[in-house]
Amino acid sequence: MALPSPNLDDRRFQQFVDDAKRYIQQRAPEWTDHNVSDPGVTLVETVAHLADQIVYRLNRVPEKNQLAFLDLIGITLFPPTAARADVTFWLSAPQENTVTVPAGAEVATTRTESEEAVVFATERSLPIVPCELGHLAVQHKGEAVTDRTTDLAEGKAPMCFAESPSPGDCMLIGLSAAVPNCAVGIELDSRVDGVGVDPRQPPLVWEAWTEDGWAECEVGEDGTGGLNRPGHVVLHVPGGHVTSRSGGRTAGWLRCRVTEPLADQPFYTTSPTVSSVEAFTLGGTTPAVHADTVYDEALGESTGLPGQRVRVAHAPVVGDDPPVLLQTAEGEGWADWDVVPNFASSRPRDRHITLDATTGEIAFGPSVREPDGSLRQYGMVPPKGAVIRVRRYRTGGGRAGNVARGAVRVLRTSVPYISQIVNREAALGGVDGETVEEAKLRAPVSLRAQERAVTLRDYEELARRAAPDTARITCLEGEESEHGAYAVRVLVVPQAVQDRGGRLRFEQLVPGDALLSRVARYLDERRPIGTRLAVGPPYYQGITAVATVHAYRGIDIDQVRHRAHDALYQHLDPITGGADGTGWPFGRPVQAGEIFAVLQRVPGVELVDQVLLHPADPLSGKRGEASDRVNLGPGALPFSFDHRIRVIGDGA
Repeated sequence: MALPSPNLDDRRFQQFVDDAKRYIQQRAPEWTDHNVSDPGVTLVETVAHLADQIVYRLNRVPEKNQLAFLDLIGITLFPPTAARADVTFWLSAPQENTVTVPAGAEVATTRTESEEAVVFATERSLPIVPCELGHLAVQHKGEAVTDRTTDLAEGKAPMCFAESPSPGDCMLIGLSAAVPNCAVGIELDSRVDGVGVDPRQPPLVWEAWTEDGWAECEVGEDGTGGLNRPGHVVLHVPGGHVTSRSGGRTAGWLRCRVTEPLADQPFYTTSPTVSSVEAFTLGGTTPAVHADTVYDEALGESTGLPGQRVRVAHAPVVGDDPPVLLQTAEGEGWADWDVVPNFASSRPRDRHITLDATTGEIAFGPSVREPDGSLRQYGMVPPKGAVIRVRRYRTGGGRAGNVARGAVRVLRTSVPYISQIVNREAALGGVDGETVEEAKLRAPVSLRAQERAVTLRDYEELARRAAPDTARITCLEGEESEHGAYAVRVLVVPQAVQDRGGRLRFEQLVPGDALLSRVARYLDERRPIGTRLAVGPPYYQGITAVATVHAYRGIDIDQVRHRAHDALYQHLDPITGGADGTGWPFGRPVQAGEIFAVLQRVPGVELVDQVLLHPADPLSGKRGEASDRVNLGPGALPFSFDHRIRVIGDGA
């Protein structure tokens, strides 16, 4: 709970007037006209109005003291964080020379009548390197690499894998240059199909050679159906792609590797062949941040006094590491200063500063009087008259930057040969700055926990501090049979932005390894010795609702069906669903009765005839038996999976 704020005087204007009239009756009983028309009552009301203003100001004192106490115990407002997204720049046509997208290039969402454009800036330059096919090779499982470039040039159709393919067989494509962070198109012509596989789910994976070994490429498009027909494949090559030597040839190597088929998935009975292969660069991908970059901002001259403070012009500060690059003019050059959390370990010659990212205030080290009377300087102070400037910092951020995939489509900075841009995944990580009221709620928890996780609530609060960009976090006691004795389970739901239509994809709800590692590392330093810690995602139980509804006469049944689907996806959303719109409660069962109520509120629905619930596996697509209730475990959340709505209208 927040720190108590006593109301020092709860009287208001009318109470002051009534009290004054009672005193008049006691002190001046001959004054009997207390109507508002009496001049004396007018004077009473005037004084009451002034007293009401004084009481209002008096009651603001506890709030001011409360903020001062928060400052004394080191409670500062958390700054906002900036959303980030990988933006792909597509070339108008393959180019012969490298096309460079500069750092700081601005891209944005489309401005509408009701919404302003959300602007992102690229964090680093992106060279889009041209390439072409250099070599073609094959490698059967457990054997050496065999070059097939000559066979391809002579018009033959070499096999991509062994005649009877097995997992581990590879087709290697050597590019003329390494193309890190680029989108590469590979045009394949085949005479013999890869018999046996499902073209929609071929047992293949595309990889690129990096400094750390083979890394998987994201397949943007596969028109070959797993090498089953002529077509092209678009690969998004990872950033560590380098040239290497394989089979006696040096190239930027890509490979198509046969993998183990999934359960009930068909496999190759015959190897596909290729009669021609072409490769070319189509574009590139670079990270962009929802923040504006400020360069070379002058902050004035140093006073030479310890503890001096300066402030940047644009707050809050977000984004970079370090968040600001502060410099002072010393001699003929500029000296850099390091941002530290505090001055506790700073020595007199250390160029250390602290930053309040919310207000943009920068502080130099103070001078503290020791018990023996001497003064100790914590951190260096720039000499008097030294010019202070910030070389670079970013400002902006907030939840507005969390835009859906495909929303960033406008190129605000002109870049030659770029025809279009797009964010292939939603922008995530944007969090609004903390308010004073939120800080008041956090302060008692911080004082009680003292940076130590003891209770389950302590784990939750510290985990949120470690990862403020998560959507939901909860903490449960771990099952001894699964996690061992004295175990704590921290369940993390990442931020996820709905695709157009209000749908979440299952992969959006799986937190990344970096996020889980950050939370685990932060909590591991603060947990009691002997407590086991398990950090991971919750269990997502797929739910398929099968319902029959009747629409009012004259209503478009397709529109009613669309609204019903939207209502179900919204209600069962693990992040924004539930009765109060703050996310489905962990472990709460899903019942057919509430689905009845949700569908009955859909505009155009006259009657809900039947509702059945099926537990489903979002990965395999298998459904269980129908029932009117699906129970969830303590750490489980529902996930909408392929609801089926039948709408009966006129003439049905």
